[in-house]
Amino acid sequence: MSTERVLVLNAGSSSLKYQLLQPDSGAVLAKGLVEQIGEPSGGRHRHTAGGKDHESTGGLVDMPAALAAVGAAFDQHGPDLSAEPPIAVGHRVVHGGTRFQSTTRIDAVVLDTLRALNPLAPLHNPANIAGIEAALELFPQVPQFAIFDTAFHATLPPAAYTYAVPRAWESEHGVRRYGFHGTSHQYVSERVTALIGRPDLATVVLHLGNGCSACAVLDGRSVDTSMGMTPLEGLVMGTRCGDIDPAIPFHLARTAGLGIGELDTALNKQSGLLGLTGDNDFRAVVTRAAAGDAAARAAIDIVTLRLVKYVGAYAAGMGRLDAIAFTGGIGEHNPALRAAVLERLALFGIEIDSAANESAEGETRLTTPGSRVTAYVIPTNEELQIARECTTALRPSAGD
Repeated sequence: MSTERVLVLNAGSSSLKYQLLQPDSGAVLAKGLVEQIGEPSGGRHRHTAGGKDHESTGGLVDMPAALAAVGAAFDQHGPDLSAEPPIAVGHRVVHGGTRFQSTTRIDAVVLDTLRALNPLAPLHNPANIAGIEAALELFPQVPQFAIFDTAFHATLPPAAYTYAVPRAWESEHGVRRYGFHGTSHQYVSERVTALIGRPDLATVVLHLGNGCSACAVLDGRSVDTSMGMTPLEGLVMGTRCGDIDPAIPFHLARTAGLGIGELDTALNKQSGLLGLTGDNDFRAVVTRAAAGDAAARAAIDIVTLRLVKYVGAYAAGMGRLDAIAFTGGIGEHNPALRAAVLERLALFGIEIDSAANESAEGETRLTTPGSRVTAYVIPTNEELQIARECTTALRPSAGD
């Protein structure tokens, strides 16, 4: 078995997550989280290697400082990247627009193009780019790749990605549906294919966390997805509203005097579960619902109905439904929501294995052998998917 290692980086506006993995085996050799980068606290850093946690605080003034701290942690606590550098560094990048539709090796031209895409993801892409720039300084001799959340959805047909708005908006301003969580949807749908043992499947993947999205995967290709030009569209999320009447912001601008910035903040950061209940954590909402909280119960009903509508729509669009996969923090850990969704989809011939659903841990089949649609819990592993994308990109093509 190969012992090649890939370092996977996920840089946010004030955080940096990382893992050092063996792509073939999936083994995680080290992982860490740098938080509160650039904040007055000075930030904090946790590095885990060899089964031990190593924590430090302070000095994390910006992304280069955060990457330097990561390098120092590897030097002090292992594994030793100087003695055995990774074969690649893989970077999660949220938005590739239409320019980047597959894993891309990073160079100066690619970085310039990524900067030009910042208006499509102003909260995410600049942070991703800052992480890339710092990593290029830290590992100048190691091939580095961008893996895009949008790339898996490059196979969306025009009917799925085109909005019914003036055509010039797409060509001049990039107004179209791109989709997100693509790395997760790809990993999970490929696991469904492996578990069922055939590639010709119509699968709906439900990635449910603080951000939520659904994806219709037909014969291994994304053909529809719930997030659109931005991650705001689609399902009810922790703080995002998901689908609403697009005239609502105009109405509130006229009647409540809200400006663009206020509306942007409200719909992205003050809506969803938070807007409905005051809590953006689904676990807290479930606890409140169990105690009889009417607002929490109503929120769960709203979340469930939105999920059922998307699964039904995707099944109709694909012409059949073979499998459903739940992933993400909520999808993996909330049997009541899974049961509520699957029960509402009984018309597709779904038969729940209640015991399996209640006790699900790791990859678990949730339906009986006689169920016409197979449902699973499949923990996502975006870092492993990114690492494997890097190793694939490093290999010469069959025609070389």
